[in-house]
Amino acid sequence: MSTSAHPSADAIRSESAVTDRLVRANERYAADFTDPGMDARPVLHVAVVACMDARLDLHAALGLELGDCHTIRNAGGVVTDDVIRSLTISQRALGTRSVMLVHHTNCGLESLTEDFRHELEDEVGQRPAWAVEAFRDVDQDVRQSMQRVRTSPFLLHTDDVRGFVFDVTTGLLREISPA
Repeated sequence: MSTSAHPSADAIRSESAVTDRLVRANERYAADFTDPGMDARPVLHVAVVACMDARLDLHAALGLELGDCHTIRNAGGVVTDDVIRSLTISQRALGTRSVMLVHHTNCGLESLTEDFRHELEDEVGQRPAWAVEAFRDVDQDVRQSMQRVRTSPFLLHTDDVRGFVFDVTTGLLREISPA
């Protein structure tokens, strides 16, 4: 597997066109935008940690509205040090009390290994400081993430931590029991 991506001039123009499209969409959005007058504190006092996968429309899947939750996303929805950082701020400064973890079926991290880091090191001459956090068993990875939240000394509220797997073909959540 190659980690290299040397885009052609056409590909770069195409990528820039996508960003331009998004900026134009924002201009249309802003034209009708009204300040909702909300506080940064989530109304439901919940933080949702989920995978960045483009197939997950979390707000729609969970029936959430603007202002309901803090949403923290990364590759795999894995609880990393940076997720703990965000959850700590969410809880200690902004009043969240519950944590919901959402992984999903057919995740790209199931097809990677830590060799990805070594390939990057071979290509660029420096190994990333971060772990890939690849996994083979999504249920076990959810359990591990729940355990990382529950045992973090930085978090005030670790009693309401629940983990789920979102099925990308049915749209249903399946709850994972803790270890």
